[in-house]
Amino acid sequence: MAAMAAALRGLGGRFRWRTPAVAGGVRGAAQGAVGQRDYDLLVIGGGSGGLACAKEAAQLGRKVAVVDYVEPSPRGTRWGLGGTCVNVGCIPKKLMHQAALLGDLIRDAPHYGWEVAQPVPHDWRKMAEAVQNHVKSLNWGHRVQLHDRKVKYFNVKAGFVDEHTVRGVAKGGKEILLSADHIVIATGGRPRYPAHIEGALEYGITSDDIFWLKESPGKTLVVGASYVALECAGFLTGIGLDTTVMMRSIPLRGFDQQMSSLVTEHMASHGTRFLRGCTPSQVRRLPDGQLQVTWEDRTTGKEGTGTFDTVLWAVGRVPDTRSLNLEKAGVDTSPSTQKILVDSREATSVPHIYAIGDVVEGRPELTPTAVMAGRLLAQRLFGGSSDLMDYDKVPTTVFTPLEYGCVGLSEEEAVAHHGQERVEVYHAHYKPLEFTVPGRDASQCYVKMVCLREPPQLVLGLHFLGPNAGEVTQGFALGIKCGASYVQVMQTVGIHPTCSEEVVKLRISKRSGLDPTVTGC
Repeated sequence: MAAMAAALRGLGGRFRWRTPAVAGGVRGAAQGAVGQRDYDLLVIGGGSGGLACAKEAAQLGRKVAVVDYVEPSPRGTRWGLGGTCVNVGCIPKKLMHQAALLGDLIRDAPHYGWEVAQPVPHDWRKMAEAVQNHVKSLNWGHRVQLHDRKVKYFNVKAGFVDEHTVRGVAKGGKEILLSADHIVIATGGRPRYPAHIEGALEYGITSDDIFWLKESPGKTLVVGASYVALECAGFLTGIGLDTTVMMRSIPLRGFDQQMSSLVTEHMASHGTRFLRGCTPSQVRRLPDGQLQVTWEDRTTGKEGTGTFDTVLWAVGRVPDTRSLNLEKAGVDTSPSTQKILVDSREATSVPHIYAIGDVVEGRPELTPTAVMAGRLLAQRLFGGSSDLMDYDKVPTTVFTPLEYGCVGLSEEEAVAHHGQERVEVYHAHYKPLEFTVPGRDASQCYVKMVCLREPPQLVLGLHFLGPNAGEVTQGFALGIKCGASYVQVMQTVGIHPTCSEEVVKLRISKRSGLDPTVTGC
């Protein structure tokens, strides 16, 4: 372990750190633009996509470096290597979601013969410590993997000097210059703060902070209607905290809206409060330490107030590009979103500079797409491949208390693309077997398949709301990616008794009742 630590401390290699003595940066800054460059590939950003790209390129025998630096959140939260997913996204979110699901199972347990005294208290501190320790182990694991693959790692904030050269600034102000033949930008995004709201920045937190809190957030107001908002509100309610969601408009914009409504119906029926059509205007701290939030009901025009222990902003994300000095390299961005514009090869307006993941305009903000895009990019650059990333029919899951998994088009998208008359939707409510003994409400457990109406009825999209939705959706995603038809899905034998078998039992059409081509169940 000591040898490993020493090796990691020495990852700067032959590069000499220096503090600039004059304005304008390091002497000789343009030297990296000519002659031999330091690396074949330089990756800016140590998240899932960037690390995948760097490791793949190193496996192909290329000289690779990764620069990564996490700017602390306004609340001072900081974390290690691995990006949003590992530190403040998918991993801690899923673990805290699991904690909430365990609470439901504990309440079910007496019905199955387990003598468990109710209610069972939840210890936030113990959960948070376990989750944070796991995340820290992943941080260390990523550093070890980079070292094992001989990828140089620099914990510096990067900014372009020119199209082949990057200046890195360390925490203490020391600078380093790195040059590369190819550069990949994979800096992801950060939560948006509603800066126009008084007290928002001073007193609110975001998903950058919630997973690293040492103490329970207590009574919480979650502002937003995104999947981040609903997932956080879901696990907070699930572990027993008083939780309210304030939504300006519709939940889960961009997802199927029938499914989105069922998600929020389930959450509301299980204790999450919703303030719909409301926008906050002020947050101020009261003498007792609580936060008083003032909001406007956009329907009635009336003002409302409430007191909370924590206000969590989940009102969108912005690309983390501000410190990159993209203009010095000539990299174009979207004027409206500031995200980087790329082509089908992930190339920016500068042919040897690429961008992948959440920082890119028009790409799904999903870890697996960034990982695959990064690997394929490295294979094209250094492995002789011509395979492009296919962003069509990418499956995903929203880890709300009742999970929502989907792949392909929503019903609204299918109608918009093909017309109402050419779309057939098969659907059904169902009751998971696990819900029967404890008498759980299953009124929101629902599945629907969106298809073209003409035979063989190509499947355009699948939407599943229920337990283990991610596992169910992942299985069917392959078939749908391969062009499965409704007839083929109906000819698939289900595994009994499972929730996923409900997909191959869909017989009812929204349009015409029973499907005329298939009988039985």
